[in-house]
Amino acid sequence: MPRPPSTTPGGAPARPPARGARWGERALAWAYLLPSLAVFALFLGYPLYRTLYLSAHGNDLFGAPTRFVGLDHYTALFGSAEFYRTLLTTALFVLLTVVPGVLGALVLVLLLEGRLRGVRVLRSAFALPFAFSVASAAVVFGVFYNPATGVLNGLLSRVRLGPVAWLTDPHHALVSVAIATVWLNLGYNVLVLSAGLGSIGPEITEAARLDGAAGWRLARSITVPLLGPHLFFLVVVSTINALQSFGQINILTRGGPDHATSTLVYEVYDKAFANGSSDFGAASARAVVLLLVVLACTAVQFGVLERKVHYA
Repeated sequence: MPRPPSTTPGGAPARPPARGARWGERALAWAYLLPSLAVFALFLGYPLYRTLYLSAHGNDLFGAPTRFVGLDHYTALFGSAEFYRTLLTTALFVLLTVVPGVLGALVLVLLLEGRLRGVRVLRSAFALPFAFSVASAAVVFGVFYNPATGVLNGLLSRVRLGPVAWLTDPHHALVSVAIATVWLNLGYNVLVLSAGLGSIGPEITEAARLDGAAGWRLARSITVPLLGPHLFFLVVVSTINALQSFGQINILTRGGPDHATSTLVYEVYDKAFANGSSDFGAASARAVVLLLVVLACTAVQFGVLERKVHYA
C-alpha cells in the first residue's frame, strides 16, 4: 500500500530536503564518525597492514624488512612439524581453560544462589581473582608450584605422596599453567553469571517451584537455559582470551619444558623477541595464522552454539 505524501502542519505537501541539506547531514555524520575511524585505523588497521607486509618480506638482523619473499614464510610454517605440535598444544590449552572455567563458574554461581550463611562474603571471595593482574597471579602460582618449598608439594608430603614437578615436567606443565589461567578467569566468569541470574525474574522460578521443579531439575530446566546468552558470551570471550594468553606462560614456563607449553601466541613472541631473535617475518606469519584461528573459532561458535541459545 503506497504511503500518503507527508504534509506540513498547515496541510500543504512537505518539500523534500534540499540536496545541500542532505550533504550537510552526511558531512555531520562523517564528522562524528571520524574520531572513531581514526582510532580504528591507527590501532587496528595499520598494525594489521604492517603484519601482513612483514609476513611477506624477509628481514635483516635488526628486523628491518629487506626483500619480498611472498608466501615463503607460510610455506615454511605449514611444512614444519613443530607448527602442528604448537597448534595441538594451543587447542589443548583452550580446552583445559575454557571448559573448566565456564562450567566451574556456573556451578559456583548455582551453589551461591542457595540460602547459605555468609553468601555475600563467598561471592566476593570467588570474584576476587578478577582484581589480580596476570603477572601477579603468575608469580603467586610460581610460588605454589615450587618443587622444594611450594605449598602444593607440601600438602602432598602430608599424605606421603612424592613431590610433583609442576612446571618442569612436560606431562604436568600445560595443566599447571591452565589451572592458573582458570583461576584468573574465574572471578570474571562468576560476575557475569551472577549478573545473569539477577536478570531472571523471580516469578519465573516461583512458577517453576509451584510446578514441582527444585534443585537440579530447576537448574537444568529453567536457570541454565535462561543463562544461555551469558554462557555463550563467556565461551566466546574465554576462547579468545585463551588463544591470546601469554603472560602466565612467559612467567611460569617460558614455553617449556621441551615446548610443552609453547602456544601459538608464545611462538610469535619467541620468533620476534625472545633470546635476541628478530625474525619479524616468521613471527608475523604466525600472527596472521593466529588471527585466522581466532576468527575461525568465533565463526564456528556463532554458527553452532548461538543456535541453541534462548534469548528471553
